[in-house]
Amino acid sequence: MAGMRRFIPFLKKPPSVAVIRLSGTIATGSRGTLNDAGLASLIERAFAKGAPKAVALIINSPGGSPVQSSLIAARIRRLADEKNIKVYAFVEDVAASGGYWLACAADEIWVDPSSIVGSIGVIYAGFGFQDLIANYGVERRVHTAGASKSMLDPFRPENPEDIEKLKGWQGQIQDSFIAHVKAARGDRLSDDKDLFTGEVWVGKSAIDVGLVDGIAHVVPKMKEIFGDKVRLIPYGQKRSIFQRLGARVADDTLGLIEERAQFARFGL
Repeated sequence: MAGMRRFIPFLKKPPSVAVIRLSGTIATGSRGTLNDAGLASLIERAFAKGAPKAVALIINSPGGSPVQSSLIAARIRRLADEKNIKVYAFVEDVAASGGYWLACAADEIWVDPSSIVGSIGVIYAGFGFQDLIANYGVERRVHTAGASKSMLDPFRPENPEDIEKLKGWQGQIQDSFIAHVKAARGDRLSDDKDLFTGEVWVGKSAIDVGLVDGIAHVVPKMKEIFGDKVRLIPYGQKRSIFQRLGARVADDTLGLIEERAQFARFGL
């Protein structure tokens, strides 16, 4: 029957929904599971191929790079507006920090009762090794042209001026994040005092503060909206032959460790 539709023009095709899976941490380069360069062609195809009635995003991400989050979300939103296609986001385990930034590219956000969302904030984490190298008799030598070139050097004690600058950068990024969420969610947001503090919410509590629209999974929700005959067309990042066979180079192994650490922050 599907083959006959090509030759019988008056037979109505069932509606289709492009389903884009966005799973993993968000970062630039080979270690980053999600980044704009790696997703650009996939997202463009999803919006263009087969004239979909809608695009569904399946999101499972603890966050990562704010710039890559912004670029990916902006690409999705631009295509949605250009092609007049509605976007639905469905959160699996977590859409936190940059993961929630991606979810806000959608017109509606739906979650599982146990999904974790939010963490609208900016974080920097590092280590201080100055005492360690001193115990081993190692002398740190740094020569710079420019007073700020050695800022946040982990082999030197923290400099209060460096921390003040870092806080300033984080504040600017946080302001952009908040503006993005407010633009996407509008008057659906509550006036909860913890909304933009980096707090997270689970399932129904995320509905109560307006971060998401309800509880739903992708297949039944798309059938509810577009009918039982709706076709879900999956789009996902392709893995290399080495990844499919389970082989990893050192860079990928480090990336996996970093990714697990990000998910572990939410008990996942």
